[in-house]
Amino acid sequence: MFPDVRLRRLRRTETLRRMVRETTLTPNDLIQPLFIVEGAGVKEPIGSLPGQFHWSVDAVTDEAADLFQLGVPAVILFGVPDEKDPLGKQAYDPNGVIQRAIKAIKDKTPDLVVIGDVCLCEYTDHGHCGVIKDHRVDNDATLDLLVEMSLAQVRAGVDVVAPSDMMDGRVGAIREALDENGFTETVIMSYAAKYASAFYGPFREAAGSAPAFGDRKSYQMDPANVREALRECDLDVAEGADIIMVKPAMAFMDVIRAVAETFDLPLAAYNVSGEYAMVKAAGERGWIDEEKIALEILTGIKRAGADMILTYFAKDIARKLAG
Repeated sequence: MFPDVRLRRLRRTETLRRMVRETTLTPNDLIQPLFIVEGAGVKEPIGSLPGQFHWSVDAVTDEAADLFQLGVPAVILFGVPDEKDPLGKQAYDPNGVIQRAIKAIKDKTPDLVVIGDVCLCEYTDHGHCGVIKDHRVDNDATLDLLVEMSLAQVRAGVDVVAPSDMMDGRVGAIREALDENGFTETVIMSYAAKYASAFYGPFREAAGSAPAFGDRKSYQMDPANVREALRECDLDVAEGADIIMVKPAMAFMDVIRAVAETFDLPLAAYNVSGEYAMVKAAGERGWIDEEKIALEILTGIKRAGADMILTYFAKDIARKLAG
């Protein structure tokens, strides 16, 4: 006890603090989301996500290469097609914008891990994540399209498919289809515990994926629940997920911790658009130190148990960590 025990001894200098630091954030922990659009030479700022852009296929290859040079090991791609329809056909068209982006990025930076988001919301004219029947999302009819989308991405060269739709049974359906078609080494990163969160607003603007009617509460999780998250993760692990994810991150640190303590798979967490936009807005007004806050948030997510973090801060923080 005090005065013999003085915990401040180990906080006295920066070098001592580094020596006893329990959680260390590195660029290896980060995954950068990228939004891909049609066109050529496009690098268009996204208003609600300062510092983020819509990229055309030809322009995004340099951005992906820059990220890899900074030590960021992976990117996740979201497609924003020019044409949308009730079944999201551009999502599984072999010549769709995401399939072309996958090929272009892998050709230029083959060692970068490319993750394909697997969800129909960016591609449907109604903005929901699946097939609409009788004014509701039909779970089982959606599975076939998610399988086609996954196969189209894998044939284009993607390393990881990431189903984010929250349909029951989609991980098992995708794993079975991948294996039957000879893609046994393709990784599935499942959005296992994805909540119906208010933090997704800027993303929906960036991806043009806001629902045209209703909401997503019938398939995304209730933010009040944690036991349900463990059941969702358990089912996805049983169906063949290689990596599981909690989304969003900041308001769900307890869920990240519970999942990390329950399962021995690699765990991802998504520091989502609304979390990013709040920090950027406050930083722009001089109310906070944006860089320090971002580092603290990302370190907290890792401390909670995440092995990898999807974040719009990835490039800036990787540059900072690289000195």
